[in-house]
Amino acid sequence: MRSAFQFSHLSAGFIAVLVGYTSSAAIIFQAAAAAGASQAEISSWMWALGLGMGATCIGFSLRYREPIITAWSTPGAALLVTALAGVPMSEAIGVFLFSSGLILLCGVTGWFDRIMQLVPAGLAAGMLGGVLLTFGLDLFASAQTQPWLIGAMLVTYLALRRRLPRYVIPLSLLAGLAIAWGTDLLHFEQLSWQLARPVLMTPSFSVGSIIGIGIPLFMVTMASQNVPGIAVLRAHGYYTKASPLISWTGITGLLLAPFGGFAFNLAAISAAVCMGKEVDADAGQRYKAGVWAGVVYLLMGLFGATVVGLFAALPQELVMGIAGLALLGTIGSSLVVAMSNEQERDAALMTFMVTASGVALLGIGSAFWGLVVGGTVHWLNVRASARAVKREA
Repeated sequence: MRSAFQFSHLSAGFIAVLVGYTSSAAIIFQAAAAAGASQAEISSWMWALGLGMGATCIGFSLRYREPIITAWSTPGAALLVTALAGVPMSEAIGVFLFSSGLILLCGVTGWFDRIMQLVPAGLAAGMLGGVLLTFGLDLFASAQTQPWLIGAMLVTYLALRRRLPRYVIPLSLLAGLAIAWGTDLLHFEQLSWQLARPVLMTPSFSVGSIIGIGIPLFMVTMASQNVPGIAVLRAHGYYTKASPLISWTGITGLLLAPFGGFAFNLAAISAAVCMGKEVDADAGQRYKAGVWAGVVYLLMGLFGATVVGLFAALPQELVMGIAGLALLGTIGSSLVVAMSNEQERDAALMTFMVTASGVALLGIGSAFWGLVVGGTVHWLNVRASARAVKREA
């Protein structure tokens, strides 16, 4: 019983969900509002997303015995905020179905697995480090506005990270909550709890919406979410084939799109929280953190829109601080892997820098472009090495 319900697993799962919701839940509300959603329909969106992420997290983690975390597509939601303006809700649902269908097709054909086999480990680690770097920087940037809050969390982390590695993150969170409570930074006065109810929304299909919104939604979900998601798994030594995971996220999207589940994909940033040594010294037991993340996702979905009020009650610095602390170890290990192979070092460094820059082109995030630039440098280096060998022969 103690082995099945360790607090470090529960806390990692909770923090993973905390990071995911606080970083982008407000964007989901904006996207739904852009399509003219009512309060009941917005609540249904959150219900569908929570249910889908919860079911896939629990299912994947138990099936593969790995901490496989799913999420909604944050860049996809950002795309929808502007793209859905003036688009009827029925067409929006049609777009979601189309995009999820493409994701399913990409999974069942095995295209995604074959592409990921071509990505060197150094480049994948460099991309992961670039994706997570912002969170590490935000930890210290938050100290400008709340020095006592961040200071208490950081001191707790440094003092206990070697003595109590499994519990250092939740204890740091408790230290932050104590300071926030003592300085009146917690605001639960207007928080009310109510269960969400699913609303079935009938789809309609428009060629313009499918081409102008559906294809970009598919592209940003695959390039900016699923590619980093697989990279996180690989960087932590988990090698489950990507195709079944991608396929099931597509199926989940097809089932829940009529209720507002616009896109499901593998998580990267929140997933990394469940994969460090702080979660469990035994990598084979960290899947339990993924199960707990799924349970928390299900609870979040049941309460729908109320979730945003809960996270709004916490100071932003607290959320940014605990996310940064939880990811420090992963940032360090990813940089070690990225720089370890001298032949891949230039390409990995370029991947890291482009990804960390946050540049977005053609509606696709920096993680994808980091791989493109790093992959190009790697290809050029391989060709140059081959030519040098040929000349010497």
